[in-house]
Amino acid sequence: MTRDKLFALIQYPLPHHLISRLVGKFAECRIPWLKHLFIQAFIRHFEVDMSQALEPDPTAYACFNDFFTRAMKAEARPIGDGLVSPADGTLSQYGRTYHGTLVQAKGQAYSLTTLLGGDVHRAAPFRQGSFATVYLSPRDYHRVHMPLAGTLREMVYVPGRIFSVNRATANHVPALFARNERLVCIFDTEQGPLAMVLVGAMIVAAIETVWAGQITPLSGEIQRIRFDEPITLEKGAEMGRFKLGSTVVMCFGREVDFDDLSIDSMVSMGERLGGVGPIQRIRYQDGNAASSAG
Repeated sequence: MTRDKLFALIQYPLPHHLISRLVGKFAECRIPWLKHLFIQAFIRHFEVDMSQALEPDPTAYACFNDFFTRAMKAEARPIGDGLVSPADGTLSQYGRTYHGTLVQAKGQAYSLTTLLGGDVHRAAPFRQGSFATVYLSPRDYHRVHMPLAGTLREMVYVPGRIFSVNRATANHVPALFARNERLVCIFDTEQGPLAMVLVGAMIVAAIETVWAGQITPLSGEIQRIRFDEPITLEKGAEMGRFKLGSTVVMCFGREVDFDDLSIDSMVSMGERLGGVGPIQRIRYQDGNAASSAG
């Protein structure tokens, strides 16, 4: 048995949520000497580059969570053209979505419908589209931004386990992203529907959005919220953040012309991932309208 497989297996009996909530309490600690010690140790261990932070002084943060979700200088993350990465991290997988199935890792696939909360109608527009997965490591910038401009249509909280999210678990825990706690945000864009799925993980104490604040932890039931008043975010705008670790899965309702990107390559928030043109409305002589890719 490999070390990676053993690491994945020992997580099954662990009290995932209890561990994460306890870590979350510690990460909110505001005792100066203790939070300074924790932050400095974290910076040294993960070689965090504080020169890119809007506030480069580690002692200026009120608690570890404030440090972990620190803002970046605008010039540190320029926004490229086309489709851009929503976060710093590792591009663990990307490509086409075939018949509602996404690739998690080599030899591992999972259901789009399950990922998006089990509603076949919600998943239908994405069944023949594209997807990309970005894994955020502890050293990365942990705010999530819009890869395209869009208007929020629906938000769905999906309860679940919270296995650690990394290469070891992606390789050995079946349907990892579709079984972990997650937040599904559906946007309408000029390039078609976009689903931003923020996946929870071990010791991720909470997921936040800019329009609703802290979302998780909630309850053991799927919670669906629709928005009558439009919430529109420009490309590159912040849409959420993780209080410790995790992964973003982007699902697109059409095929994306990804650049020649290497699996497991490092990407920065705002870095171009590929091209996707607007959907054009074609008006026929009989007055009916149809959509086509631009």
